Amino acid sequence: MTELAINGGSPVRTTPFPHRRLFGEEEKAAAVAVFDQAIESGEAFGYNGPQEQAYELEFADFLGGGYADMVSSGTASVFVALGALQLEPLSEVIVPPITDPGGIMPVPLLNCVPIVADAHPGSFNTGAQEIEDVISRRTKAIIVAHIAGEPVDMDPVLELARAHDLPVIEDCAQAHGARYKGRPVGTLGTIAAFSTMSGKHHATGAQGGVIYTQNEDLLWEAKRFADRGKPFNTKYTTNVRMGLNLNGNELSAAIGRVQLKKLPGIIAQRRQFVDMLTNEMDRVEAVRLGWVPDGAEGVYWFLRFHLDVARISVDKKTFVDALAAEGIPCGLEYRAVQSEGKWFQEHITYGKSGYPWSDPAYTGDPNPLFPLPNCMQAVEDHFRMPLHEGYGEQEASDIGAALRKVELAYRR
Repeated sequence: MTELAINGGSPVRTTPFPHRRLFGEEEKAAAVAVFDQAIESGEAFGYNGPQEQAYELEFADFLGGGYADMVSSGTASVFVALGALQLEPLSEVIVPPITDPGGIMPVPLLNCVPIVADAHPGSFNTGAQEIEDVISRRTKAIIVAHIAGEPVDMDPVLELARAHDLPVIEDCAQAHGARYKGRPVGTLGTIAAFSTMSGKHHATGAQGGVIYTQNEDLLWEAKRFADRGKPFNTKYTTNVRMGLNLNGNELSAAIGRVQLKKLPGIIAQRRQFVDMLTNEMDRVEAVRLGWVPDGAEGVYWFLRFHLDVARISVDKKTFVDALAAEGIPCGLEYRAVQSEGKWFQEHITYGKSGYPWSDPAYTGDPNPLFPLPNCMQAVEDHFRMPLHEGYGEQEASDIGAALRKVELAYRR
């Protein structure tokens, strides 16, 4: 048996994994062209110009048609998607068990109450049964997040939403180009929110986001809300509703247009890598990729590995630490459980008011508990590994070798 690196043996891999190198000369040229045009014309570039309009059209075309609006961040995209729905104050909005803070904070920012649905067993994503368990007469919308680029099992969720006449917001921040039964995520619900910050599948710069919908009226409502209530597509000459300035901009859009052209290749390379890794894992018994619903085609924002501790003689931390010592980048867990956060548990929102939970007109539980047993079990049962489209055959081979080596050392 080869000695584990954590015990003083030689690691499987001694060289760092490759950097992603998301931006290249093409993005640089696009940005310089925007500056050159501004210098030549004497007019500073702004927003809602030709680059942004073209990016929005191209983004919608990537999803097979519909309407898009570029905004300033992924958090802004969730905020705007919710704002477009014009929910009444103290409405309950069902939110995912695992997501970024920006996937939930917009709910109380819009004076609504977030209600956390548990995860589907074996997944980081919620499911229809778990949503149904927390639906009440106060429920007015559902947010689902396709975490790690793995689609939610959407058909049962949509059937449930139709039965209760509830709009569904798809948070696609980690799932650009993922598909569910042949359909792109983001096109399944009422409205979708995407993040295009620099860590995502395609980026518009350091930060960015996109709203997408197939409902033109909803698109215009989103545009108005994202630009201080400007009277876009109305008869009015004054601002028509309260909103914030959450616009995108010409420079980011120019970068995003280049990135959109690269996105199909980025997705294909990630999937090809996972296929190679899956082949390398044929002889690994204790570790497998996490469960996904039938018909799901993921885009792998990160890899979610299920560890069967019944097959090994150590706990998950010991196994993951040993894997990391073999030169493999990996993390113990993905515990993005926002209901565990101080702000959520103590209702630190508007001063010390505890609003909206504390509002006397709210008839729900002002101090709800969300134990989330499926979610917590999934966090415990899985570990994660970063990946990007620059990973190739050597990385797949090294990960597979390290998994086999560590499993063999700790096999029960």
